[in-house]
Amino acid sequence: MDHGLNDFVLNEISCIFLMGMNSKQATFYLSFNNGVFGSNYLFACMLVGLSFALIACGKKGPPPPEPTTATNFIYGADVSFLPAIRTSDYVVQNQNGVQEDMLLSLKKAGFNTIRLRVWHQPADPIHGLVEVKKLALEARNMGFKIWLSVHYSDTWADPGNQSKPKAWANVSYVALLDSVYQYSSHVAEEIQPEYMQIGNETNHGFLWPEGNGANANQFFALFQSASKGIREKAPKTQIVLHYAGYRNAVDYFNWTKALDFDVVGLSYYPMWHGKSLDSLVQTVQTLKLTTQKQMMLAEYAYPFTYGWNDYTNNVLGDSTQILPQFPATPLGQKQYILNLLQMIKEKGADGMVYWGAEWVAFRGKTATNGSTFENQALWDFDGKTLPILQQ
Repeated sequence: MDHGLNDFVLNEISCIFLMGMNSKQATFYLSFNNGVFGSNYLFACMLVGLSFALIACGKKGPPPPEPTTATNFIYGADVSFLPAIRTSDYVVQNQNGVQEDMLLSLKKAGFNTIRLRVWHQPADPIHGLVEVKKLALEARNMGFKIWLSVHYSDTWADPGNQSKPKAWANVSYVALLDSVYQYSSHVAEEIQPEYMQIGNETNHGFLWPEGNGANANQFFALFQSASKGIREKAPKTQIVLHYAGYRNAVDYFNWTKALDFDVVGLSYYPMWHGKSLDSLVQTVQTLKLTTQKQMMLAEYAYPFTYGWNDYTNNVLGDSTQILPQFPATPLGQKQYILNLLQMIKEKGADGMVYWGAEWVAFRGKTATNGSTFENQALWDFDGKTLPILQQ
């Protein structure tokens, strides 16, 4: 159910991110919203701004993040398709050919975090909150930390696709703010994740059209509404802001610096984002220093072959899409992961999460609705763990 926010709450959300604007942006924003919400809006923002200024005068600012150690570095894997794989007839095995559940194989290989995507009202229930909660609780009982990638959509969200859930399609902007707040509160309260993304690869905002990055004030307010809900129901959860690629990433996180989040998250795939590891790690270092927040690769992957194991076209299939120093072989995949791990840790990164680790061709060798990613999974075409998972 959607509930309209009262004026004070809307003022509060807006004023929080107003503090991070320069004078020109603030003048425009106040003029716009004063015309929409009335003179009380301007007065409320002035009071909140004065309060923040007085508080800040007595503080030295937040302490820098704690240094990353071997024990708190996030070494994660996204396994969102795991429930469907378990109900199929696809058999996965350890390096000795013994049948072994994927979570157990990951645990034995040193992975400490499981990432799961959450869709609002998906066609496939494995991506809905009820099923995600079941898998999250199972993983937590095995000792994994939980990272939720909440798409705020009924389907995939990425830089080119940020469709609103159908349930929110015709609500007003003010009602949308409250829907985002209520939904974020509920997800956070139900699972209490260690990490929770507000949106997935939000280079151009989320919840389009209202939250499109071109409507910066609305994108920011929607993000803050989600953040507020998470803070209230899961105060220990670390909030992730997720950007795809390293190009323009520094500008993006400068643009969004007034938002309430804890973790800078980047996606990195050479075929889409560039083949310069030096540029990637330099961006990691710059963001770590300039944001003074945790810095993680929220998504990365690499192939162990150019081949395929079903009739569904893969997103990667030739040498122009990878780094020449790391061949598309089982050993090349392992070397790439270990090299990337070392490089980003040296620049202060706090973690990395492998995407599509579990996405084997579980629907069968002739499936046209199968995996587009089975040649980048961490299990080979016989269902056996690849070298990166082997002890």
